[in-house]
Amino acid sequence: MQSSFSSPLIAATGVTASAGAPAESPRLAAMPPPNQAGSIPLYAEFPQITQQEIWERSYRGEPWVRNVSTPTLIPVLPDPGVGNGVAVVIAPGGAFRALSVTNEGLMVARWLADRGIAAFVLKYRLEPTPPDPAEYQALLNEFQRRFATGEVTAADLDVPREALADGQAAVRLVRARASEWNIDPERVGFMGFSAGAMTAVAVAIESSPAARPDFVLTIYPSMLPVDVPADAPPMFLVLASDDPLFGNQGYGLIESWKAAGCEVEFHLFERGGHGFGMRRQDLTSDRWPRLLQEWMHMHGWAPSADKTA
Repeated sequence: MQSSFSSPLIAATGVTASAGAPAESPRLAAMPPPNQAGSIPLYAEFPQITQQEIWERSYRGEPWVRNVSTPTLIPVLPDPGVGNGVAVVIAPGGAFRALSVTNEGLMVARWLADRGIAAFVLKYRLEPTPPDPAEYQALLNEFQRRFATGEVTAADLDVPREALADGQAAVRLVRARASEWNIDPERVGFMGFSAGAMTAVAVAIESSPAARPDFVLTIYPSMLPVDVPADAPPMFLVLASDDPLFGNQGYGLIESWKAAGCEVEFHLFERGGHGFGMRRQDLTSDRWPRLLQEWMHMHGWAPSADKTA
């Protein structure tokens, strides 16, 4: 994995990309930072903040954050008496330049908590972006150009060491405070979307046992092959066949997991594009949360989907 931040792999706009994506990204609207009371610093000691977080709304009205330099966890816990002892760390996507903290974070966390699973949205460190909105918009438009011309390659898909380190720290923190949150430290999973899914894979295969999750949930990750150890955790993977970023990469990630003798479940949908998260599009890919719950129920990590809304 690359040891420094790389080029972007998706435009951090909240757009569900498709084969007919526009030449320019829809513009973002500035918004005041939301109340983040209850967020937990990922590290007891951390260097001074080097950049100011910038919050914006996508054209869909969904909050996004960029220039994260101080990583935190946002806990979303099930109601008392409902928890089943399972926890999931959630890494939103956003090209390692922004985080889709709602559609790929808080909405997912609430869905999990409603099913008795303690969820923790991870705000991991990101590559710095220009504070000036016009300069940032130009950066996004340049990515769209590079993607359209095929200049974005596998070299752009390395997980930054900062994101990997924050993912590992999140798993260790949840396990260290498991008794406080009524969590079984041996039932801690890691879930990610797009860039966050790539981070989830890296945490699953590059961590010591203390930081390795017990299962990994990857929603539209890069499909390039990776080196998978024999003790890698079970993986659940969702991808749309028409994903303009990863839909034509083949199935190397799945083949790598199988070659290592590790458990994997893979759902390939005909349509869905990229970045759909919890957003419904009236497509079969809308069913991925139910399929995830059924898979987790099979392993004893979630209640039956037939018994929950």
